[in-house]
Amino acid sequence: MTTRKRHKYIGTHFIPLLAVVLLLSSAADAQAQRRRRGGNVIGAYPVVGVTTSQIRGDELRGFDKWSFTAGVGADIVINDDPRMRLSLEADYSQRGAYNATSDPYRLLDFTMQYVDIPLTFHFTDPYGGLTIGAGLVYSRLVKQPHGIIYYNPNYFMPDTSDMSFLPNDLSFAIDVRFPIWRGLTFNFRWQHSMMPVKRNWQFTGYPTPGSHAMETWSNDLYNSSISVRLLYIFGDNDYTTRQHHKKNKNTKHRRR
Repeated sequence: MTTRKRHKYIGTHFIPLLAVVLLLSSAADAQAQRRRRGGNVIGAYPVVGVTTSQIRGDELRGFDKWSFTAGVGADIVINDDPRMRLSLEADYSQRGAYNATSDPYRLLDFTMQYVDIPLTFHFTDPYGGLTIGAGLVYSRLVKQPHGIIYYNPNYFMPDTSDMSFLPNDLSFAIDVRFPIWRGLTFNFRWQHSMMPVKRNWQFTGYPTPGSHAMETWSNDLYNSSISVRLLYIFGDNDYTTRQHHKKNKNTKHRRR
């Protein structure tokens, strides 16, 4: 393996490897701290949901591409306080763009398939159970975009000679969770690419309706998506803890 290929390999796999190392070290430390309390440190969970997405820079607007996502994850208490948690997932997600009109052009079934590895830090309200998190998502493109692009040459058209996207995507994510019953949890996640997933996608045509001067310009493309998911966290004993806090809080108010 040449030096250049070795550096590329290391750079591609550095983020998921670092995430695994952080996860294992945090779990080991939390295990020692919580053993005397009898609480669970790791809660494994499956996840399934729907995703709506767009590609910023494709000259379209709106989260109109609907697809699905599914995967597995681990929810880990990172210290003696169960309100602070770390989660690591391995998900399959579809993202892309969709437009059913001909203004400015029609983009149909433009789909990309990713394997996502989200690493998220969470804080949970012990009384209401609302969990807010933020983190990074490393995504690996497992299948290049497929679909059909129809365009209106009287306005402008994108360059379809090279539709390959970059294989790696790094996104910032905001995550909100709310318990429904026991370990069943509703999850809302927004994520946006921090680096382009495609550089210099060119367009040729008239930039505005009624323009008589044809121009050529290019945009960098970024993934942006919103996911609504359901999680079931096995061994979520902290659900009982949250209900106990809520009961004690209501009791204190009644005594006053």
